[in-house]
Amino acid sequence: MKLHIVARGKIGRSPESELVDRYAKRIAWPFQITELPETGGTIPAPVTPFRTVLLDERGKQLSSEEFAALLGRWRDDGVREVRFMIGAADGHGDHARDSADLLIAFGAMTWPHMLARAMLAEQLWRATSILAGHPYHRSG
Repeated sequence: MKLHIVARGKIGRSPESELVDRYAKRIAWPFQITELPETGGTIPAPVTPFRTVLLDERGKQLSSEEFAALLGRWRDDGVREVRFMIGAADGHGDHARDSADLLIAFGAMTWPHMLARAMLAEQLWRATSILAGHPYHRSG
């Protein structure tokens, strides 16, 4: 199953981009990042069947184990791509929220979009590591 981050804004050369790259290289599953301008832009056609997950302050807070289990279920159910949408500074509109399969949040605090991208890449690597039985993740 392909893990696809679709993010508004260019990350450029930054400490955050180095973190994203570090974790992206470790993810054993097919992985892609698509950057879009702050407004507009074309999202590539999805591989079907697919799921859309929005990072949103109103989203559900999942533990790393719950997140891994969800990805594992989708993979086992034949989902071929999961798109993780990171919005622009104003977040996502109501239409995007209503049409998403899931909204997730990294806690109640607001995070800079570039840092959220790095955090998501790390959690995708952690989730795939959990599913592979890798010792990186230590659950409590």
